[in-house]
Amino acid sequence: MSHELANRYTRVNISISNALRPGDDLSERMKTVSDELWAEFGDHRPFSWVGFYFLGADEMTLGPRRNKPACSPIGLHGACGQAAISGKTLVVRDVKDLGDNYVACDPRDRSEIVVPVRGEDGSVVGVLDVDSHQVGAFGVTDQKALERIVADHLNGAK
Repeated sequence: MSHELANRYTRVNISISNALRPGDDLSERMKTVSDELWAEFGDHRPFSWVGFYFLGADEMTLGPRRNKPACSPIGLHGACGQAAISGKTLVVRDVKDLGDNYVACDPRDRSEIVVPVRGEDGSVVGVLDVDSHQVGAFGVTDQKALERIVADHLNGAK
């Protein structure tokens, strides 16, 4: 399964590379990443939602996303805020484990992975957020692949 999953992420990474245009700004790049990830993993294969939040002084605001509405703005106490503040990817096997620190935009979501996005100076400017209705939907393969996609296509973009 892990090998098949890694191959799916490799296809997505290639699709993103092919879809991006020179001069695309960070928002355009985020939209492309969201669209390509959704095309491969969306509709509960296993993603129920994929998108981005931009980091502000004391909250996060919604950026490009697929496929359903999401909460915005959100506080920094949730999974997205925790990943942004720590600068480290956060994999949440079961969102119930977060208790009051979980921001429930869709009560059906059961697991989540959040990857920080860095600006030109290396500071966190936002996060890639992926949700699933399945408990334990995300693991090491997802983490490494999503971190690679962010590093290849988003980190350092204007």
